[in-house]
Amino acid sequence: MPALAPRAHRRGRRTINEINMVPFIDVMLVLLIIFMVTAPLISPSLIQLPSVGKADARPPEVIQIIIEKDESMELKSANRSMPVTVNDVVDAVRQAQGTAADSADVPVVISADRSVRYEAVVKVMGKLQSAGIKRVGLSVQLAK
Repeated sequence: MPALAPRAHRRGRRTINEINMVPFIDVMLVLLIIFMVTAPLISPSLIQLPSVGKADARPPEVIQIIIEKDESMELKSANRSMPVTVNDVVDAVRQAQGTAADSADVPVVISADRSVRYEAVVKVMGKLQSAGIKRVGLSVQLAK
């Protein structure tokens, strides 16, 4: 029966077609333990935020340009209020700023009605910017 012997020998040396998962699980558990031990030791980087002291005092004078629903404009300063047009807004702001040395530092605030087209506000801002008026801002109503 020598013919059967090689056949029986083949049956005992079968190749394993499966992956042995035990070493993989061992490695994963070791890594999990390492991460669990080192995670509390890692300190997050802290951001050094600037401290806030007293806020700057509100400027004594503010020039306000009010744009109404119909896109008519009014210029309000400390001592007067007058209607203006888009073409005259720069001259009116310069006149309201006065001739003092720090007159260019007087802020100009644009307050537009909610229904005013965006173009009208941008046009006024563009005129003021092209004239060299530096401190121009927009007034908004905070959401409730």
